[in-house]
Amino acid sequence: MRGWWQIVAMAMALCAPAAPPAAARNVVIFVADGLRPGSVNAQDAPTLNALREQGVSFGNSHSLFPTFTTPNASAIATGHYLGDSGDFGNTLYTGYRMFDSGNFAHRAAASIVNIENDAVLGDLDDHFEGNYLGEDTLLALARDNGYSTAAIGKLGPVAIQDITQLSPKDGRFSVPHTIIIDDATGAEAPPLDAEVLAALNAAGLPAAAPRRAQSAGTSTSAGTHDTNSAQQQFFIAATTRAVLPLLQRRGRPFVLVYWSRDPDGTQHNQGDSLNVLVPGINGPTSRAAVHDADDNLRQLLEYLRADAALAATTDVFVTSDHGFATISKHDIDARQHASASVSANANYDDVPAGFLPPGFLAIDLARYLQQPLYDPDRPAQDADGTPIYQRLDAGLHPRLGDGLIGGSGRALDHTDADVVVAAGGGSDLIYLPQGDAPRARRLVSFLSGLDYVGALFADDQYGALPGALPLSSIALLGASKLPRPAIVVSFRTFVVGNDLQNAVQIADTALQQGQGMHGSFGRDNTFNFMAAIGPDFKARYRDPMPASNADIAPTLLRLLGVQSHSHGVLVGRVLEEALQGPAGPAAAVEHCLALSGPAADGRRTVLEYQRYQGRLYPDQAALRVVLQQERTGCRGR
Repeated sequence: MRGWWQIVAMAMALCAPAAPPAAARNVVIFVADGLRPGSVNAQDAPTLNALREQGVSFGNSHSLFPTFTTPNASAIATGHYLGDSGDFGNTLYTGYRMFDSGNFAHRAAASIVNIENDAVLGDLDDHFEGNYLGEDTLLALARDNGYSTAAIGKLGPVAIQDITQLSPKDGRFSVPHTIIIDDATGAEAPPLDAEVLAALNAAGLPAAAPRRAQSAGTSTSAGTHDTNSAQQQFFIAATTRAVLPLLQRRGRPFVLVYWSRDPDGTQHNQGDSLNVLVPGINGPTSRAAVHDADDNLRQLLEYLRADAALAATTDVFVTSDHGFATISKHDIDARQHASASVSANANYDDVPAGFLPPGFLAIDLARYLQQPLYDPDRPAQDADGTPIYQRLDAGLHPRLGDGLIGGSGRALDHTDADVVVAAGGGSDLIYLPQGDAPRARRLVSFLSGLDYVGALFADDQYGALPGALPLSSIALLGASKLPRPAIVVSFRTFVVGNDLQNAVQIADTALQQGQGMHGSFGRDNTFNFMAAIGPDFKARYRDPMPASNADIAPTLLRLLGVQSHSHGVLVGRVLEEALQGPAGPAAAVEHCLALSGPAADGRRTVLEYQRYQGRLYPDQAALRVVLQQERTGCRGR
């Protein structure tokens, strides 16, 4: 009979991470949040520009729609499209009242929540069986196979890279096995272990991240003229002076994700263009933010290249989660026509006359349905102390754009609202908690007639709805654990001139006209920056094939020699053509067009996309009149 110590040793061996392959690579993923390919040049971004020239340049790259940060963070982390991960936007309807179990000592909050927050992500994990995404992440798989892992940078997408590490124990965070350093480190974030704390201290760095100090301004005062440089510099210093040296001392290969908040954060909040569309996000403050992100990459590459053995065994993949555009709250096209909607023609104390207020979609829907509108971001109490949400009557708009339409306005564990609007910016998500098919049809009919709507997609369960394409047409129908939106509304986009750098989009946000936003379905938002360099990638190669953020994890897992175990089937591909060695014969890239049925005014949602190796690469979508020569289907090229 075996002794107890032998049984314990066997159990520990079974639970221990597997040893990495003998010739294992290190992998670094560098995400420049919101970086547009057109912003990369020798002056503003010399490091990114050189990497694109010297390594693989993915010139046909794609962000996943909706083009928000956390959806694309989930794709980068798991290699799955959003229909599987359920991460449909930065702001989601969760289907339950957040923190209802008391996690992190939070009071219960609304079921519409922004998930760029570690505590929110932890509560989602707790509610959805320890992993709200439902899929393994690259970092988790690497960690289970003996690699050291770390994720550093922007709050939200960083923790998503190894999401199960946020699942709370006894209502609070445990020390994660992956090193996680983000905006909330030192506050409400997963704690750092003693080894990491010692490394930070030895490097002369604090154990808490500096706060971001950028004002978004108001409709009468400009936003920031400063980049996020202090926080950015802390993250890159923590990476190069503490974390990377620690990972090397461990003597195991590593996978590191570095997520630069800029240029995204500064493009959102810049004050170069208050209430006007020019220069928009092309002003000096946004360009300085691009340069700061580029400088972070420079410092990271210099660290790797200072050690010849490290450089020879490390692959670097650079991406951005999405593109960007300048916000319009007034102009709905390049001819400066204003919106004729009810919301744009009402009076608000903090919104210029004729401009769309935050929550314009929820306001217009509530008026159309003739039902009360409540703001889930304005909690209150009724006379007997029952938690409720503020009812928004004339002259009031949702604080952040979110809205509960119909019902009692009470803060219930499961909302009694008939319609839930989760506002995101360039797109909004509409949920129908009761699954009301006639209401879905009515809403799509109404939405297709609004002048600020750019494209419509509706849940397949409601059948063919005139003016809308099904969610399955853009891979939003899959194995998601989270509630699926009934309707996804992308707002209108247009380009001033012919340069995507001058793109403009209507945005449902508290930000101002002239500042920056993303989330829509213009090519300006789906076109992200992607490039790679290292021993396993070709040198000076321009990849013409379509690629997306969902293809990164499958490609890097191949290089790590690690197998994934998918639950859903909406997965990206290995970017074989970009890797060293002979590539198999290239399949044809199909260029495709999908059309919805006509709305009452004859317009249809038109989706332009590419298809390659069975994968979907949406380019853009618009609600417009279809030309006679346009036909549905695909053609090879």
